[in-house]
Amino acid sequence: MASLSDIGVSALINILSAFAFLLAFALLRIQPINDRVYFPKWYINGGRTSPRRSRNFVGKFVNLDFRTYFSFLNWMPQAMKMSETEIINHAGLDSAVFLRIYILGLKIFLPIAVTALLLLIPVNVSNGALSFLKKELVMSDIDKLSISNVRPKSVRFFVHIGLQYLFTFWSCLMLFKEYDYVASMRLKFLASQQRCAEQFTVVVRNVPHTNGRSASDAIDHFFKTNHPDHYLCHQAVYNANKFAKHAKRRAQLQNWLDYNQLKFERHPDKRPTSKTGFMGLCGKKADSIEYYKQQIKDLDRRMTLERQKIIKDTKSILPVAFVSFKSRWGAAVCAQTQQSRNPTLWLTNWAPEPRDVYWRNLAIPFVSLSIRKLVISISLFVLVFFYMIPIAFVQTLANLDGLERVAPFLRPVIELKFIKSFLQGFLPGLALKIFLYVLPTVLMIMSKIEGHIALSTLERKSAAKYYYFMLVNVFLGSIVTGTAFQQLDAFLHQPPTQIPRNIGVSIPMKATFFITYIMVDGWAGMAGEILRLKPLVIFHLKNMFLVKTERDRENAMDPGSVDFPETLPSIQLYFLLGLVYAVVTPILLPFILVFFAFAYLVYRHQVINVYNQRYESAAAFWPQVHSRIIASLLISQLLLMGLLSTKKAANSTPLLVVLPILTLSFHKYCKSRFEPAFRKYPLEEAMAKDTEEKGSEADMKAYLADAYLHPIFQSFEVEEIEEEVVQVRVDKHQAHTASPPSEPGSPINYVHHPSPPLYVHHPSSPPQYVHHPPSPPHYAYDESFPPHYVYAAPPSPPRYIYHHEEH
Repeated sequence: MASLSDIGVSALINILSAFAFLLAFALLRIQPINDRVYFPKWYINGGRTSPRRSRNFVGKFVNLDFRTYFSFLNWMPQAMKMSETEIINHAGLDSAVFLRIYILGLKIFLPIAVTALLLLIPVNVSNGALSFLKKELVMSDIDKLSISNVRPKSVRFFVHIGLQYLFTFWSCLMLFKEYDYVASMRLKFLASQQRCAEQFTVVVRNVPHTNGRSASDAIDHFFKTNHPDHYLCHQAVYNANKFAKHAKRRAQLQNWLDYNQLKFERHPDKRPTSKTGFMGLCGKKADSIEYYKQQIKDLDRRMTLERQKIIKDTKSILPVAFVSFKSRWGAAVCAQTQQSRNPTLWLTNWAPEPRDVYWRNLAIPFVSLSIRKLVISISLFVLVFFYMIPIAFVQTLANLDGLERVAPFLRPVIELKFIKSFLQGFLPGLALKIFLYVLPTVLMIMSKIEGHIALSTLERKSAAKYYYFMLVNVFLGSIVTGTAFQQLDAFLHQPPTQIPRNIGVSIPMKATFFITYIMVDGWAGMAGEILRLKPLVIFHLKNMFLVKTERDRENAMDPGSVDFPETLPSIQLYFLLGLVYAVVTPILLPFILVFFAFAYLVYRHQVINVYNQRYESAAAFWPQVHSRIIASLLISQLLLMGLLSTKKAANSTPLLVVLPILTLSFHKYCKSRFEPAFRKYPLEEAMAKDTEEKGSEADMKAYLADAYLHPIFQSFEVEEIEEEVVQVRVDKHQAHTASPPSEPGSPINYVHHPSPPLYVHHPSSPPQYVHHPPSPPHYAYDESFPPHYVYAAPPSPPRYIYHHEEH
């Protein structure tokens, strides 16, 4: 078990590591060559340009202004300058509310820490119960500061019970105020939003097959019949594996064409050439620019044919669609009601925002969803218990004293002072961090298999799985296995009736292990987060070997985003540790406070300068955050009841029975009072917003025409194919849209819509274009996804709506 000296060694190692990371970050961030790594958010927003453009050769790589080296820590005050409203406008409500979790941690634990340290430590230290058990149990100096040091049947336990009530009431008060504030922030954010496609759109799944009708016609008929006054249009989802492969190939060819054109501009005296054989290693030489132009031209023809083939094949239409309404009120009614007498058909829900859609799971049938969730639940159960093995291994490192008693031959190596301090004070937390490294990726894959259709939902479900894992394995598993290893000698040589007493005394002693984990993960880990060592190395490797054009350089700039699947469960573990050990071992609380303060500063900087969120869920994750803090309160109360029962405190323990009941009642009230704001959109709010923003039906059709356009109908550049433009109508009575040239001289990008008939425009009758506001984010193909799925690209420039007049 880690002693005070071992904790000191661990603190020294972690503080030095954190300081080294922060110093490296402060120096690396001011170098021009690293500017895109540490300020990508501003590049994406257009608020920053490369500092390398206006400098000499050396100045493009190294900062030659030596004055900046003396103010290298100015990132800390700069991170605190932006107000919460500015953060919402700059990074979104999700990022702002995420930061409030750390503020909540400080609000809860700062008063608790001061109170516990001033009142409980004197009560625990002065009783001296452990001095009578030191021959039977393994203990350290830190344990003398815990409740384990209070003698059985002592009246001092009334102090712990009273403070447990006080801490619970204080935590609930802070949770109530924060829930109320975040709910009001969400409603205010939704009310202040400009017109967005997801406000008018629902996603419909499990569309039944109708004889004599295509899926698109069935959807149109159903909603015109059941929502005649509010239904506007719909967009079908298509299965297009082959087309997606063509799109991936075209993106690669376009990249090579851009590279060779740029190369020719730099050296106009020499045309670039390349071999046309396998991977450019063999075959005859050809002019690279002309070769790739011809390749793109041929591929565009094949993509056009493939797209038309998909349109004509009714089997390629999946039983799912995005249905748009004329008003928010109409969409709210549809999304929040049952559409069919059969509850498994015509399943409606609010559509995620366009960039939040995870296309791969849209076509999964209802029956398959149930089976998938069952399989994943069983798999998660197996995974949790499989991970008990490495957790048990970690605990052997944390409890070397108990291991020495069972295996004395290891004593010569273990007893070396520095090695023992390193093994007990630093290595257990580091080993646990390593074992948990790959787990979030595995849990995300499991969530995708479950069939959720939004990235935000996928991340929340992954976070839930990770939280259960942290609760069972990291917290309860460490206590159970750690106690077994720690008191192994006592367990083996004492009667079974004494085992509960040993466990009751030993649970507070695990505080030393969790202190080392907090320092590794919460101190050094946070400093490593701001350093961004992995993105830094990957960016420069791509810059050296893969970047050929400016577009490549932008793609190499990986801003990342708040990693909700991993970060939220980790924060909730800290809440759990703080609430459990506030009364049991209060010396742990200062380490928790350092984590919350430091993490708040780090993530504030990252949200402002680095992260670019992939979606905006308007703080939809807050109910889970609140529920899991409530769960932490309940666990702390139950553990304290169990602990006091081993202390023979029969007179005082019953006083705690009321506390879980009061906590559950508080949670039930908060759930009914605030959670509907995160689950449903009030019809009152929807009607008020519709009244405020009244627009014509034609404007709504134009706005929603391609908001959820399937990837196969996304615009792509057509170079020298034909002069005629194919316009495909979205629905029988919808607008026909096309994107204008992005810059003078570039080919026109045409959006092809899903429903026949086809309208062919000839050069003799030029189309008329009407300017409309910028469209919502469009989808662009990403080769990192499976072949027929896409992710949301940044918002497109203003759209131009092509109006076809039928004669």
